[in-house]
Amino acid sequence: MRRPRVAVFRPDDGRINGAAALLESLGAEPVPDPMLTIEPTGQTPPEADFVVLTSATGVGVLADAGWAPGNAALCCIGESTAEAAEKAGWTVEHVPEQYDSEGMVAELESDVSGKSVALARSDRASQTMPEGLRAAGAEVIETTLYRLRRPDDAGESAELAAAGDLDGAAFTSSSTVEGFLAAAEERGVREAAIAGLESAVVGAIAESPAESAREAGISVDVVPEEADFEAVARAVVERAKSQ
Repeated sequence: MRRPRVAVFRPDDGRINGAAALLESLGAEPVPDPMLTIEPTGQTPPEADFVVLTSATGVGVLADAGWAPGNAALCCIGESTAEAAEKAGWTVEHVPEQYDSEGMVAELESDVSGKSVALARSDRASQTMPEGLRAAGAEVIETTLYRLRRPDDAGESAELAAAGDLDGAAFTSSSTVEGFLAAAEERGVREAAIAGLESAVVGAIAESPAESAREAGISVDVVPEEADFEAVARAVVERAKSQ
C-alpha cells in the first residue's frame, strides 16, 4: 500500500525536520516545504501590566534574547505557546479558550482598562487584537519580534498538488497558506495547485489559517479541536490513508 504523500510547511528553523519525522512515524511520505524563515529583529517588549505572546516562535526568540516577563501577567495564544513559555521558566497566567486574536481579546477585555498591554508578535500580525484591546480601554504597545520571509526555493508542494501527486497538506498558519499560494503563482501553477488540493486532505491547525485557505478557494477538510501540529498531522494522515 502506497504511503500518502503529505506536505508540511513549518519554518526552516528545525521544526520542519521534526514535522517530517512525525509524518514518517505516522506512515506518511513527508513533503517538507518550508514557507517561512524566521528573522529576529532584536526587539523585546517593554515593561507592561500584560504581555501577550502568540507563538512558540516568539517565545524562542525572547528566550534566546534573555528576556523574562518580570511582573507582567504573561498571556499566550495556544497551548503550544504556553508550553514553550513554561519550558522557558515563565509563569503563564492567561490562555484563551479560543486560540486566536479574538479569543485573547475576549479573555482580557474585562481586565485591561487603564492597563498597559505589550503585544510581541511577527511583522505579519493582524490588527484584530490591538484594536480590540484598545476598545477595552488598554494602552497597547506593539513589538515586532521577528519578520517572516518565504525561502526562494519554496514551492515543491504546489507543483505536486498541481500534478495531482499530493495526498495531504497541513497548514499551520495563515502565512503558510499565503506562502503556498505565492510559490504556486511564481511557478505558474496557482489555479492547478488549488484544484489539485480538492482531491487531497487539507488540514489547518486552527480556524485562522483555515479561513485564509477558504478565502483563496481551498477546501479545508480537517481543523483539530486543539491547535496542535501533531493533532492536525495525525488527522490528515489518517484521513488520507482511508481515501
